[in-house]
Amino acid sequence: MSTTVEDLKTRASDELQTRRDRLIELSHAIHADPELSWEEHRAVARIAPVLEEAGFEVEIGAYGVPTAFEAVYGTGDLTVTLCAEYDALPGVGHACGHNVIATAGVGAALALAPVAEAAGLRVKLLGTPAEEHGGGKVALLQAGAWEDSDFSMMVHGFTGVDFSASAFNSTAVDRFEVVFTGLTAHAAAAPEKGVNAGAAATLALTAMAMYRQHMGPGVNLNGFVSHGGEATNIIPDRTVVQVEVRAAEIDVWRATKKRVLACFEGAAIATGCSWAWAPTEHPYAPVKTDLDLARLWDENLVARGRTPSPLRGLSGGSTDMGNVTQVVPGIHPMIAFLGTDAVPHNPEFADAAATPAADDAAIDGAALLAWTALDVALDPELRADLKQRSAARPEGATRVTIEA
Repeated sequence: MSTTVEDLKTRASDELQTRRDRLIELSHAIHADPELSWEEHRAVARIAPVLEEAGFEVEIGAYGVPTAFEAVYGTGDLTVTLCAEYDALPGVGHACGHNVIATAGVGAALALAPVAEAAGLRVKLLGTPAEEHGGGKVALLQAGAWEDSDFSMMVHGFTGVDFSASAFNSTAVDRFEVVFTGLTAHAAAAPEKGVNAGAAATLALTAMAMYRQHMGPGVNLNGFVSHGGEATNIIPDRTVVQVEVRAAEIDVWRATKKRVLACFEGAAIATGCSWAWAPTEHPYAPVKTDLDLARLWDENLVARGRTPSPLRGLSGGSTDMGNVTQVVPGIHPMIAFLGTDAVPHNPEFADAAATPAADDAAIDGAALLAWTALDVALDPELRADLKQRSAARPEGATRVTIEA
């Protein structure tokens, strides 16, 4: 049987077409039943049997993460690790289209299985929970999930038009909470006896707002009061502020966080409160795109009949796939729900993620992931380079993620 890259791509595409209806059914089932970060048990329960039936060795709760899974097929000496996300957003469900991400990852793994031996591939699909909030990939990295990986890929659905894989830029993000502690008192009869933690929160957020004028490009701050007091006639003795700091460059991100923390320290001093801060999630690193993988993706995008826009990219968001690409060659391309223009993290995007355009994006994304993996596997120079980079990587190197 022929083992040319084009023949293997045809076989992968045929396998994907055979499974198309089942994959779209999976996408719609996950979409209709959204689960928040770290709670995606039903999504995993839907995905695992599909992979087991195709001969994958599947472990639910892989690497000590209850809503993660690992599915492995093949014994080749080149390991591609694909990622499937499936968490939703509070209030707006799959308004970032993670049902499409999951389906594309599953579809790519299924498409590669029949050709894995011929391509010398070991195919690993990781179910990576809690991308929206939490950092499931970081938890998996720390547990060693990418130690055996030569390269890693995933694809994210988006509205609008397609663009180059190298045009995707993400920011580092750190999320934490600050607690101000003051002293209660009657707000009308004895306000002078109180120490107002609510005032501290207001001052801190105002200081952040004033700081925004002096931030450079690629920096973004957001915050809100998640606990602000108990009653209008009680001076609040405890307030809690949720904060995120984003920046395109890691050094800028760290420096910005120091300035933001100074805003909270200053508010505490001004009001007489005490304060403390603590991380609420793993920090995310920027995506470091592997240019060889991005080039192959772009070529396959065109071969699939899609046209990348020369004028369009995407930046400003964050993903824990960034942490993966810092330690393993990888890409995080986007694929469009063509003909739609809904804004991410909005109910209209959730609607768009279950349309025929999203179904096409899931299947095309699966094909492109599979084709790109095959291009890598059958390119002797690129394959050798990836193997050399893996061999040169010290043991445990993929476990070390970005430090805040």
